[in-house]
Amino acid sequence: MTGRPTISDIAREAEVSVATVDRVLNGRHPVREETARRVYDAATAIGYHAVGLIRQRLQPDLKPYRLGFVLQKPRQFFYQQFARELEIAARAATGMRIEVHIDFTDSQAAVDIIAKLREVAARCQAVAMAGPDHPLLTDAVQELRDNGTPVFSLLSDFASGVREGYVGLNNRKAGRTAGWMIAKTARRPGKVAVFVGSHRFHGHELREIGFRAFLRENAADFQVLDTLINLETRQITHEATLDLLQRHPDLVGLYIAGGGMEGAISALREENAAGRIVAVCNELTPESRAALADGVVTAVVATPLPRLCAELMAMMARTIDSGAAETPGQTFLPFELYVSENI
Repeated sequence: MTGRPTISDIAREAEVSVATVDRVLNGRHPVREETARRVYDAATAIGYHAVGLIRQRLQPDLKPYRLGFVLQKPRQFFYQQFARELEIAARAATGMRIEVHIDFTDSQAAVDIIAKLREVAARCQAVAMAGPDHPLLTDAVQELRDNGTPVFSLLSDFASGVREGYVGLNNRKAGRTAGWMIAKTARRPGKVAVFVGSHRFHGHELREIGFRAFLRENAADFQVLDTLINLETRQITHEATLDLLQRHPDLVGLYIAGGGMEGAISALREENAAGRIVAVCNELTPESRAALADGVVTAVVATPLPRLCAELMAMMARTIDSGAAETPGQTFLPFELYVSENI
């Protein structure tokens, strides 16, 4: 399709008449909800400029909610998929009309993350964010809470006791599962390495704790090396993995507890380490799926994004309606475990 999408393009995509699209857009004469939904889905698919208006026509009497989301790394497949699932969950929500504002931050600096959080919060009634645990961020979350804007932490907890709630995996259990996988599938005991993005990411730290605890308790003949920081970057992880393989020929396991798995995958391929090194990483992406298929990665621990997004929308709406909880809590979702045989 070239040029700006038109109502004729919507009609063609939805397989309805132009007149039907016009009725949905302008509220002329009743249109069956199923037909209106098809028109809305078609307009969304082709990027029609007035898709928001169609959404309002679909839900004229429902209470509106403006929900904001700040995600990490806009070019990463996982966060792109996260954004898509948030949009899908907003459209699928029943009994409410949700307007989502999604933004990203490439920076891990607290001042940059806080600036993005405040920018999104200024347009929304509640905000959910993936970010590090930092005292400056805690102060910013407290300030927003005092001004009536609750903040939820996603994937990795921060501002504990101040944020409204945490939604994500039980990261300690995820780390223990990675340890179990390596202990059970390695050809022999040996050295094991673990990468975290930063010790400021509480979720990474919990995964590392769980990983080490499982091996210490149940597989003491495995030696866990000093934790490596990769800043969740492909290049640093690639170079550090090559260095590990050179310095530790008895390395048998590798756990990437945060981002940067693409670098580890490329290094393991480069060294023909499939089958020799048990590698465990997080989130199912095209690269991790391919690595599972050819044996470079043994297992992937993944976040159930559709369920997370649906539950998150409901929680944020309840908080807007009922006010902040007296005791901020945690919502743990069961993680998905992928191996070569179930992708």
